[in-house]
Amino acid sequence: MFYKTDGPHGLPHNPFKAVMVPRPIGWFSSLDAEGNCNLAPYSFFNAMASDPPVVVFGHSGRSRHGTPKDSMRNIEETKEFVCNIATWETREAMNASAAMVERDVDEFALAGLTPVPSTLVRPPRVAESPVHFECVYLQTVHLPSDDPANFNAAVFGQVVGVHIDESILTDGVVDMKKFRPIARLGASDYAVVDHVFAMRRPA
Repeated sequence: MFYKTDGPHGLPHNPFKAVMVPRPIGWFSSLDAEGNCNLAPYSFFNAMASDPPVVVFGHSGRSRHGTPKDSMRNIEETKEFVCNIATWETREAMNASAAMVERDVDEFALAGLTPVPSTLVRPPRVAESPVHFECVYLQTVHLPSDDPANFNAAVFGQVVGVHIDESILTDGVVDMKKFRPIARLGASDYAVVDHVFAMRRPA
């Protein structure tokens, strides 16, 4: 099949999201200017550079009040955030924290999660996640939107500190069978990393 992206595709769900997979889930904790905490998962997320390490997440849509979602607004206001990595063990809590709630709702409490202090930035980390990236805000790149009421943007942050729970290490290497990060697929589907294979790049 072929379809133009500005026309109908004729399928039950958006095939772009179904084939651009798997997408890791960044679970972003941030604070607003008053110190209120927000926690939200984003599957349009990845690493963009390693020296220094840079992450990006795609903000798409709007809040219930028609404004940019809390994560983007908080990060632009306070210039800091934490990217926690969602895993098999935290899948239900991650999903619960995705609920569209009022700005003053604490998603940590909503999802039954434990906030723990970060080392270099003010937003807390998710204790139940084994990996956290402490980040400082770099920039927002505004993207085209087919719906003027939607906000499409890419938010970039530089990783200034990394926490890795030693329980997911084997001989000093991150062990995917212990880590078990989850990824977003199409529609309501997810995947978990439970099989790893290696290939050497050509010389």
